[in-house]
Amino acid sequence: MAKVKVHAANFPYSEISITSGAFFIKEGVFQFNGECVLANKIKTIDIASEDSVKKVGGALGWGVAGGVLLGPIGAIAGIFLGGNKKEVTFIVELEDGRKFMGTTDTKSYTKVVAKKMEYDSFKI
Repeated sequence: MAKVKVHAANFPYSEISITSGAFFIKEGVFQFNGECVLANKIKTIDIASEDSVKKVGGALGWGVAGGVLLGPIGAIAGIFLGGNKKEVTFIVELEDGRKFMGTTDTKSYTKVVAKKMEYDSFKI
């Protein structure tokens, strides 16, 4: 399950996440799963931006591993090469008029778009 960092929404929510290409929207803090929004409920999904993000913890971990294996040069290489991650900011409009803008990892976004395309191909 991937969390979606929500930047804006035109409806109340407490958390939005992605599991198996579906959105789960929690409206209250005490909800366990929340509403499941499948591809057939998504009207549009558009990319707003795609960014590369460097996670400090990942970079330091790779730096330590590189240092243990290859010494100081390995540590420097590990810091520069480790901890890279891509994130996608996207805008979703649901069939019922709700909209939100969020950011998640590329893999989760790709699964949602694939499910949407799969549903659209059957809809014709």
